[in-house]
Amino acid sequence: MKSLLSLNSYHYARGGADIVYFAHAELFEANGWTNTFSAMHHADNVPCVDSPWFAECIDYHKNGRPLEKLKHAARIIYSLEAKKKISGLLDSRHIDIAHVHNIYHHQSPSVLRELKSRDIPVVMTAHDLKIACPNKMMMTKGQICERCRGGRVWNAALHCCVQDSKIVSSLVSFESAIHKALNLYDRNVDRIVTPSRFYRDKLIEWGWNGDKIVHIPNFVRISPEVRQSPGGGYILYFGRLAKEKGLTTLVRAAAQARVPVRIAGTGPEEGILRLLVDELDAPVTFLGFLNGEALWSAVDAARAIVLPSEWYENGPMSVIEAFGRGKPLIGSRIGGIPELITEGETGWSFVPADVSDLAEALTTAMAATKSELGVMAEATRDRVVSDFSADMYYRRMSTVYGGII
Repeated sequence: MKSLLSLNSYHYARGGADIVYFAHAELFEANGWTNTFSAMHHADNVPCVDSPWFAECIDYHKNGRPLEKLKHAARIIYSLEAKKKISGLLDSRHIDIAHVHNIYHHQSPSVLRELKSRDIPVVMTAHDLKIACPNKMMMTKGQICERCRGGRVWNAALHCCVQDSKIVSSLVSFESAIHKALNLYDRNVDRIVTPSRFYRDKLIEWGWNGDKIVHIPNFVRISPEVRQSPGGGYILYFGRLAKEKGLTTLVRAAAQARVPVRIAGTGPEEGILRLLVDELDAPVTFLGFLNGEALWSAVDAARAIVLPSEWYENGPMSVIEAFGRGKPLIGSRIGGIPELITEGETGWSFVPADVSDLAEALTTAMAATKSELGVMAEATRDRVVSDFSADMYYRRMSTVYGGII
């Protein structure tokens, strides 16, 4: 029986990467592996027998005394406490392979050094672009930015790329400079998995060795009880209401096309978006935060889902999950989104940040007949079976593991 160690910052479903962290471990356990978790303590964590070896919680957003902030800054760069915790865990368990998700500012690369010192192979899923770009998004002040390519990470501080803060951006810039100088990720990670081909290509552009990077899409499980429901009277966006998601473009396009749009989620842009909807008299309804059955009811009642992102999206779980329910995608041609769209079969694409082009795509989706949408529903579900199934994911990942264990 093989043993897996799954590492992440958080041990609760805070975002898409955390969902993959849990699903990956569950899938391998279902296929006969044992799994051990490693994360940091947090008030929202789900109960876990491995929590005695979790690292202390770091909250660098929280106000504190200067000495406390300095201590947190040092741990963000290289956490000796996290290294000590994982050392204790490894003393108590046999581990065949470690799979790392998001550990950057919390566990830090110190845990990678400890794993490597014990000759434990390490695979890392690149859920974002942090191992190349200090702010992980390749975006500055709402615009795509690749100034740091070639190791020029001081640009993050110069342009206040992180939280629009000179102090935080300088800290993250220094962190990236140290990590790159010591090659902490490159030297201590055996394989990098990218959910999109775009991320693989982008990391290679930024200097990563292509032989080390493997493209493996995320997976979802399709329940046989889920019925396809082609049709619907509105277009749905669900997710975080953040600037990089292109939601002001969506609101303007909905107003121009007079197509009903519903937005499910919360985030820092909500107030701005509500004001814009009122100003334009846009046919947009805010549903607030939805999850579970309430969210899937909204998805099932939609004609299509929309992802108007203006940053380098990876392989969005929200799209794959909607595909499993037979819903086509209206998506911007940026990052990994175009990989999900076969034009007119699994969805429609448009130029990012182009209001008129998105308005045209919204109009096209609303003009599709129920019969045409039924064909598209079959195509999206077929796409899940062929590319995003649990069986396919397990086979691909097992091949990666087998090559380095």
